[in-house]
Amino acid sequence: MTSPPRAPEEAKQPVQTGRHPRLRRSGHRRWTAPIGDIVIPRGIQVALWVWVSFNLLMAVWVGITSLKSDSEIFATPFGLPASPEWENFVSAWTVSGFGGVTLNTIVIVTISASLTIALGAPAAYVLARSSRRWISGINTYTALCVALPVQTILVPLFIAKTEVHQFAVEILFGWWDDRITLVFIYVGTSLPFTIFLLTAAFRGLPSALPEAAALDGASPARTFWSIMMPVAWPAVKSAFVLNFLHMWNEALLVLVLINSPSEQTLPAALLRLYGTMQYNSNWGGLFAGVVIVIYPMILLYLWVGRRIMEGMTSGAVK
Repeated sequence: MTSPPRAPEEAKQPVQTGRHPRLRRSGHRRWTAPIGDIVIPRGIQVALWVWVSFNLLMAVWVGITSLKSDSEIFATPFGLPASPEWENFVSAWTVSGFGGVTLNTIVIVTISASLTIALGAPAAYVLARSSRRWISGINTYTALCVALPVQTILVPLFIAKTEVHQFAVEILFGWWDDRITLVFIYVGTSLPFTIFLLTAAFRGLPSALPEAAALDGASPARTFWSIMMPVAWPAVKSAFVLNFLHMWNEALLVLVLINSPSEQTLPAALLRLYGTMQYNSNWGGLFAGVVIVIYPMILLYLWVGRRIMEGMTSGAVK
């Protein structure tokens, strides 16, 4: 006599293994735990937390050291200051000329990041929604440009900057500001990453949105600016903030393309401050200069960091 068939409810009951139901096996005797919708191995999680903790401790240590005198920095490098030396910040601000270059940095970085989004978002939308054959080739080319380090094209950029300056001064306008050239180069070097990021975001949006807009008589431009851009706004904000952070901390292009110290940005001024403070042995002023340059960006990232992650993963899954 055969046994009666198992009831559907009994067949669907999961086998109890003694482990968390969401734990999954990866490799030989390696278990991973999910973070959101992504499963990351335990070893990588531990390594990431160690790296993050190290960087946070270094940022705190730099802030504490900036309030010490030179003797305290070497006597008690990991201790708290006996009395905060706020004069270090005054010295760093005065010697480095941060006042003028701060305005340069804000203007250059804001204009560059805004132009990058204004050009990259429409291009990413076209690449995401077009079904033509050559689109895949452009996507591949964009991904390759993201991996291309700027150091490999530094010499061509310097030659182009020199030719543009000469043409503008001698033929076109009679004058030229190399900071304008720096803005154009920032935009050009940041576009591949911006297009690559926003293309994935636009692909993750429902295709019914532009179709419904077309049925209502909206033009492609109006569909993009009035419907698709507001929906993809988290990814657009993430791209803007990431470009802003990158341009704020960039120093190589500034040193190569701009000769006048008064027209350079904060990272270049910090490098000059390093030479000055090292020569004068004013280490407290040097650490204060580092705090002035990097702490605003750390605070900005802590403020919008979660939104950046949400925007970067908005097109990962539908």
